[in-house]
Amino acid sequence: MSKYDKIFNSSEVSEESLSPEEAVAAIATVTAIADLSIEDIDAESLAGILWEFEVFEEYSEDEIVEIVDRLIGIAEAEGLGCLFNTAKISLSDELVLDGFAAGVIVLLDDRLAIAKQKQAYLKKLQTALELEDEEAEEIIKEVIAAFEEAEEEEYADEDDEDETVVIEEYTQQTYESPLGNFTVPIPVDPENGGRIQSQEGVVGFSDDIGTLLRIDYYPFPLEQLEEMESAGQQKYLRAILVDKYVPQAILANVPDATIEYTGYFEDILQGAYYALVDMPKGSTISKQENNGTPVRLDAYRGLLAFISGEFLYIVSNQHSFFNGETPDSVEEEAEYIKENILEFVETIEFA
Repeated sequence: MSKYDKIFNSSEVSEESLSPEEAVAAIATVTAIADLSIEDIDAESLAGILWEFEVFEEYSEDEIVEIVDRLIGIAEAEGLGCLFNTAKISLSDELVLDGFAAGVIVLLDDRLAIAKQKQAYLKKLQTALELEDEEAEEIIKEVIAAFEEAEEEEYADEDDEDETVVIEEYTQQTYESPLGNFTVPIPVDPENGGRIQSQEGVVGFSDDIGTLLRIDYYPFPLEQLEEMESAGQQKYLRAILVDKYVPQAILANVPDATIEYTGYFEDILQGAYYALVDMPKGSTISKQENNGTPVRLDAYRGLLAFISGEFLYIVSNQHSFFNGETPDSVEEEAEYIKENILEFVETIEFA
């Protein structure tokens, strides 16, 4: 006997009626509660997810919270099976796919996938809504694609609110800077959702399994060289990285972020300054909470500043912590990420 039989084998129907839109919200609510207790469900968080659905575009967020509160009340008083059956008979033909999509969104994990232990529920939901495998797979793909697009847009906004990040469709194996100052083999695989995000002076390589490698580059004019020679390379690079770049690019967007480690390496790239930043809830990767809310993972970000030719470079790498993973000591994390950056830098061909 399946633990979901109480939902999908019930014959009870509530005397309370639901609109087709409320039925979509009810499926999301049933899905959220299926493996939890009702007390663990946050109505406001669930409403925030539903508000993104086109079917709720005429509703305010407060109205959706009221709907979810009412649905939770029905589930508590009459049971999940009763709520699901009422939702099923209340769905219009046009909204059946939206109902399934609402269930998918609630089940997505931090890697934008359906965890193995959740797939049995999703299959039963598909069967109950009388969807073919192809229809269900298409909905799952569309939901994941929408989340990925939203994350990419958020990433772009954090980097520069006034610039547009171009998500490039690429077939070549090498990325070339628009200024011609470097080329680099593309370090992410399209099969893992590999993406290239670029705008003037920066390119980032990321994917769905946690990879983030980024190159910021700035022309280095003669007057800057004179300033560096006057201050000394270590002091100059520290000022650029620690006093300017990290506060503007990271601390301004992740309020709880802190610089945990810094160091100057005279024998690396003819002098390089390195910093490690602890970024609580600051990863570019999100996880799906039990109530359906996407939350950024914790992460460490390492950054290496150096000069090559006529350009200043800041190359960074991120270590996100999945599924309860905890970081090693600051020193170990600093070394691990620094080595990742150096391995990546070795693949870059500077003009």
